[in-house]
Amino acid sequence: ADRFIRDWFRARRYAGSKDRAQVAEHVFGAYRRRAHFSWRLQSTAPRALMIASLLDGGTAPAEIEALFSGEGHAPAALTQAERAALEGSPPEPPDWVKGEFPEFLTDQLVRAFGDRVIEEMVAFLSRAPIDLRANTLTATRDVVIDALKRDSLGAQSMPFAREGVRLPPGARSATLSQSALFRSGAFEFQDEAAQIAVLLSAARPGMRVLDLAAGAGGKTLGLAALMANEGEIVACDIREEALAQLRMRAARAGVSIVRTVTRARDETFDLVFLDAPCSGSGTWRRQPELKWRLTPERLSELCRLQEMLLEEAAARVSVGGRLVYATCSVLPQENEDRVAALARKRFAPVAALAAWSTACGVPPPPGMGQFFRPTPLQTGTDGFFTALFERTS
Repeated sequence: ADRFIRDWFRARRYAGSKDRAQVAEHVFGAYRRRAHFSWRLQSTAPRALMIASLLDGGTAPAEIEALFSGEGHAPAALTQAERAALEGSPPEPPDWVKGEFPEFLTDQLVRAFGDRVIEEMVAFLSRAPIDLRANTLTATRDVVIDALKRDSLGAQSMPFAREGVRLPPGARSATLSQSALFRSGAFEFQDEAAQIAVLLSAARPGMRVLDLAAGAGGKTLGLAALMANEGEIVACDIREEALAQLRMRAARAGVSIVRTVTRARDETFDLVFLDAPCSGSGTWRRQPELKWRLTPERLSELCRLQEMLLEEAAARVSVGGRLVYATCSVLPQENEDRVAALARKRFAPVAALAAWSTACGVPPPPGMGQFFRPTPLQTGTDGFFTALFERTS
């Protein structure tokens, strides 16, 4: 949605900065509270969402009718049905409206959160902070934080990820990627939950690592830093454009141990990291439009893809090696259900809590047990899932 808004305004230069900010705020507000707004007006039409958002913000019905005058740049006058909806009261909303999630995901989210489902999902409605990972190949976390503080950006250490830096939501994020500090490779953008997943991998110098479905390489670069840029990482993705971006990011970060491929060869590795394509349900704070684009058919398609990639990942792990399966999803269908069969395929589960204690030696974040399952409510991070396995034979 942010890219669409950016491109929309590029073609409409007459809009001033305040107009652009107001429109973007309205669009994202409608995405975040789409269920509530559509329930209030009993319609999913874009006009209905905007009318409901005004009503929700305290604008009186008479004022809304005056805004919808049809004159000049104003939207067309309210219809009789819209006036009736404004004056009436909808029935008591169901849980999926209270929690702002697609109705078809109710069973999955209840499986994930039980009687906390509404509380957990409401936590996805707030804006996410800006999370960074200090790149220890070029800078320390303290150096990054001090530099950002000098620029009045309110940086602070993350509570759990040892190289993590957190900025408040909207802290001039657009300028960060243009800063000299970023161009020097001192930090990368990465949510704390994803940073913790990389720490759980226990990657170390000299290893041979496969990052399957590597995308643009956020996990690849985190693994390279853990490995002190010693060993080898094969980053595999079918999208050459994503690998081109990875190579550019690696050069900026001072990473020289990465080899990019569009298809993994028939070889085995000490560590295979699979950050599988998924629904992105854990990122709904950052991309609220994703929840309303997801369909049952698309979710089933993603699960089939995850199963196929997990089969390939398992085949690439050396005996005694570690397999990490991760998603930025909170849905059991994409997480626990996908890894349930691994124990029957010569893999032993490794408790995330035990891996954290070994790798970090400090108190664990919430959500750390057999799996790592953080959420905005519990950990202040994106929703995420990480499962660890060791190949036994």
